[in-house]
Amino acid sequence: MAAPTGREVRGAYEDVLGPLAKVAFLEGLEPPARRSALAEAVALVTWDPWRELEEPERPLLAGVELVQLLSAGADHLRFAELPGHLVVASNVGAYAEPIAEHALAVALALAKRLPQNHARLARGVFRAQGPSRWVQGATVAVLGLGGIGRATARRFRALGARVLAVNTTGRTDEPVEFCGTLADLDRVLSQADVIVVCLPLTRATRGLIGRRELALMKPDAILVNVARGAIVDEEALFERLRDYPEFSAGIDTWWEEPRAGAPFRTRFPFFELPNLLGSPHNSPLVPGMEVTAARRAAENVRRFLLGQPLRGLVRREDYEPAPGEGR
Repeated sequence: MAAPTGREVRGAYEDVLGPLAKVAFLEGLEPPARRSALAEAVALVTWDPWRELEEPERPLLAGVELVQLLSAGADHLRFAELPGHLVVASNVGAYAEPIAEHALAVALALAKRLPQNHARLARGVFRAQGPSRWVQGATVAVLGLGGIGRATARRFRALGARVLAVNTTGRTDEPVEFCGTLADLDRVLSQADVIVVCLPLTRATRGLIGRRELALMKPDAILVNVARGAIVDEEALFERLRDYPEFSAGIDTWWEEPRAGAPFRTRFPFFELPNLLGSPHNSPLVPGMEVTAARRAAENVRRFLLGQPLRGLVRREDYEPAPGEGR
């Protein structure tokens, strides 16, 4: 197995895989040694093979059978450029707990109108203006019941909320009040006080929440997106926030996210609106998260080597355009 990762998480791979596999860490290896490790590997653990492998190294993926992503999402991959024989698995559930905490924190802040009240206090206005919202007894829609969605549902249920959910099958063993598919999205959106987006970004979910879907929501609903920005129509969300001051949104994942150190900009002046709460896609960043993610990835590689079912198996057809379609 080859793993392009830092020294601080090497122990996680070695602990999980033990004598089952030889683990080669690409980071720090000279080019000949990297190529040799890749040529021998049956599994590659990576954030993005095209970003982390040099062009001369990419043909060596012909001998790799599994690409195990460190990321929970797979929407960044260029599937058309990956060999067709490769099995790809996402690191599903690896970041679920901190992201679910973040989603709850954002929803609570907006329910209690903390950004609006903070802004008034900063202007010297000390006046209670409108009551805050209950989460206890509220209806919370969780869109996507993977690891993040399930962890989010558990936290809201602990506060006394009723949870409606949407996933691909309409079935779950999670004790929610209702579970449907995307065909039930309109019903779920219209009933919810809080909507938390936890879906992967696929061909089916890109632009899923547009003007029509936002109009179905209650005028004072709270929308929290901890999934991918492109699931929600950017312009439509800005207009909804601008035109309905009681509506609010918490955004952790943005439509255009710069690389570290580059300036961050949005196409619309979201941060002029008092009913928006933003964070810089840092919901999973808690101490020890790199080790946890590495261990989860290694556990999936172990399943693969033992011939056991994989978690987070990625279906290329969910991301690739159909024949004759453009991207």
